Amino acid sequence: MKFNAPAVIGGLFAVYLVFVAIVMLTHESTPNNMDWDDRQVYNLQTISTLDLGQAKKEVIELLGQADFSEAKQGIEGAMTVLFYRTHRKNSDGETTRDECTPLLFMNDKLIAWGTDTYEQYLSSPTAEL
Repeated sequence: MKFNAPAVIGGLFAVYLVFVAIVMLTHESTPNNMDWDDRQVYNLQTISTLDLGQAKKEVIELLGQADFSEAKQGIEGAMTVLFYRTHRKNSDGETTRDECTPLLFMNDKLIAWGTDTYEQYLSSPTAEL
């Protein structure tokens, strides 16, 4: 029996292509399993589509787990800030708050996002517990 190398290599290549196609069609990319640079671009694009009043749960479903979060009880209700990385400042392998866009929620509804949001959160009065 004669060994036909081109046929074997072609067959292995075809199997490889089928495997790649199956993986690409069945794999669901989510923000939590993206590389940091892909997630950063995804976060920036997705944040630009958000609407005031969106539920916190819906935002988390879109953006995945936040890089940082804070919460406090304000006079008008529960306040939460979720920080999502949107821009790199230092190539140090660490995500810091200054590389994130803050999203401010009041009673689990999105009320603001952007650079001034965190200052609003910090300066808002807290309720007496």
